[in-house]
Amino acid sequence: MKAASSRTTKRADKWPKEVQPGRAIVRVYRRRSPSGNFNYMVANYADGQRRRFDSYPTEADALDAADKLARRLDSRDYVAAAMTKDQALEYANAVARLKPFGVTVDAATGTVAECLRTVGDLSNIHAAVKFYVARHKQAVKKPVADALFEFLKIKEARGAAHRYMTDLRGRLEKFAADCKKDAGAVTTADVQEWLDGRKLKPQNYANYRRILHVFFAFAVSRGYATDNPIEGVEKVRVSGGDVEIFTPAEMARLLDAAKDKFPGFVPCLAVGAFAGLRSAEVERLEWSDIHLAERFIVVGADKAKTASRRVVPISDNLALWLADYASKEGRLFSDGSALFHSLQRRVAAATAVEQDAGKNVPAQKAVAWKGNGLRHSYASYRFAQIGDAGRVAGELGNSATVVHRHYKELVKPGDAVKWFNVSPERPKNVTPMSAAAANR
Repeated sequence: MKAASSRTTKRADKWPKEVQPGRAIVRVYRRRSPSGNFNYMVANYADGQRRRFDSYPTEADALDAADKLARRLDSRDYVAAAMTKDQALEYANAVARLKPFGVTVDAATGTVAECLRTVGDLSNIHAAVKFYVARHKQAVKKPVADALFEFLKIKEARGAAHRYMTDLRGRLEKFAADCKKDAGAVTTADVQEWLDGRKLKPQNYANYRRILHVFFAFAVSRGYATDNPIEGVEKVRVSGGDVEIFTPAEMARLLDAAKDKFPGFVPCLAVGAFAGLRSAEVERLEWSDIHLAERFIVVGADKAKTASRRVVPISDNLALWLADYASKEGRLFSDGSALFHSLQRRVAAATAVEQDAGKNVPAQKAVAWKGNGLRHSYASYRFAQIGDAGRVAGELGNSATVVHRHYKELVKPGDAVKWFNVSPERPKNVTPMSAAAANR
């Protein structure tokens, strides 16, 4: 409604004019500008504190605004009445933005205010929303068991090592048997509870966590899960403990026992002890990888744990231990990991000696088998022998940092001499294989 229909002052040409459509009165003032034109101002006391003048270009606009202001004041709409033109424009824009979502300005601002109390500022609200969307985006439903079947099939097709595949299956199939959820529904709490329930030792726990992380990373990449729940699973510190090595005397007893009772296993022990290959690498090694005449072993990328080719020297004593097997072909050991590790323990047990008073032979306890003892022994004695961490690391297929951390000054150079002198006893008329090979 225009101001013309409102009650104004009795004399139309009297300024300021009063607009009173109801009980409230609003005054309109006229002022002449320096240019000689009139400006029209509406006195606004809507904020209840001090007068504010809102300017308008024409008398009609000013009277219309005064009429609306008075009506708002009559209806107690003081906040709306106190709004400036810029504030009114902001309000109109807010209403327009929220309209497609069916949300009122009041509801929206109430929610924003609550969020601000929680996260502090608008940028954090936006970040929280993005995180929520990423975490709750729709994933393709796939039971853990089905996702695992696909995962293992792809790993196998890409040529994953047999030993690695065995480890994956052994651990993940246990998890899948207990977890009947879709991959995308598995939470960090689910996995943590499962791992805790198995009461695993630190190293075994860490191995499970690592392999589960690989599996769920696959699930995320295929859209079966929106995030990797293993990220939040507790990490445990795995203590490396003291590096356990064999003494030269213990190694001699192990090799003698193997030569007597398990002769086919002698090369495996010798290569581990005097070339430092990992047990899994020894299992994969072919006789064609051993260049006895040239005195080196090639550990191919397909056989090395790090998938990186390396060349390891053959020491004089290792050449002697391998001499009797120079004509063999195929793998050094082809009967599987379970038997390989069983033979290690059986060889150690075979070193026990019973007392024979008649022959003046004292009793000797069996040599205790040490996990990774052959490789640790080689690394320790080799580092003491040459003092070059980088070279030893290259032979081992790890880093100089690892060599320094675990093997520095673990043994004395004199012990290294004894280690690399552990050789098979031979009749004096037998020419060592190293010499025979060199003369071919």
